[in-house]
Amino acid sequence: MHLSEFDFPFDPALVALQPVHPRDRARLLLFDRATEQLAHRQVVDLPEMLKPGDLLVVNDTKVMAARVRGIKKSTGRSVEVLFVKSLGDHRWEIMVKGAFRVGQIIEFDQQSYATIVKRDATGTEVVVESPMPVMQLFDTRGVMPLPPYIKRVPTREDHQWYQTMFAKREGAIAAPTAGLHFTEALFRRLRNVAINVATVTLHVGPGTFKPVTTERIEDHQMGGEVFHVSPETADMINQTKRAGGRVVAVGTTVVRTLETIMKEKGEMVPLSGESCLFITPGFEFKVVDALMTNFHLPKTTLLMLVSAFAGIEPIRGAYEEAVKERYRFYSYGDAMLIL
Repeated sequence: MHLSEFDFPFDPALVALQPVHPRDRARLLLFDRATEQLAHRQVVDLPEMLKPGDLLVVNDTKVMAARVRGIKKSTGRSVEVLFVKSLGDHRWEIMVKGAFRVGQIIEFDQQSYATIVKRDATGTEVVVESPMPVMQLFDTRGVMPLPPYIKRVPTREDHQWYQTMFAKREGAIAAPTAGLHFTEALFRRLRNVAINVATVTLHVGPGTFKPVTTERIEDHQMGGEVFHVSPETADMINQTKRAGGRVVAVGTTVVRTLETIMKEKGEMVPLSGESCLFITPGFEFKVVDALMTNFHLPKTTLLMLVSAFAGIEPIRGAYEEAVKERYRFYSYGDAMLIL
């Protein structure tokens, strides 16, 4: 398939710069795959659109305030470091712009610094020296790694806004944005109508946002992202399937986690590992019956996954409707529910 098939005209003014309050008042574009009908609702209406016995599966990853400003010691130039993933023993995978070579130092304060130990086409790694744990360094000096299309400086409010109510396991550099729409009040209403909730973990990393640069999308290589599914969640999914309920994935990260396990094991079992699954049209979904997701950038793997789930032309039509009706797009924007 050609990359151009996943392009669409878009008005940048629709990019949401902050979430609505309360979060569950975001708009929700409902798409019924059986009838290909669209309806305009709100996230707060979710209990009415689901059925007793359905299972919502959410991602409980927690976003690290992992964007830290420092000084390149050799030049005194200010640089911004995005800590991506801990590799153990004070070693981290990072992303940083500019010319760097092995041995160069980035200083964060008088006592904390990082030494470049790898810098090549496959990535950049550092060893961090600090009297405090790196996670504490994030707490004192870090800011939330908002996506580049949010054209403003991150604020203290983003530490709350860019985190789901389910966030528990620290390790992501971006939020699983479909989960941002949930509130405690909505959660209680879902429970009251016998809709269950289970959690998985997928630490959102560069793989999710890696640009597709190949004209044939099949030539694109996804980066790996760490995931974990507990025995409790695997059991809840299996029980839901046996009882005839639907597994409703809250976000593309949940889809990739669950479908990775089915592709690797042939059944839903507890598993930890790394997902490099690239879902494109023609993929056979074995677990996920419905999907709640935000609106995604053109030509991205996220849009390709959604198109695989609902069809290229139906999704193109849904996005045209969303643009026409001035839905708010991307991380802090509105959502879509595909049944």
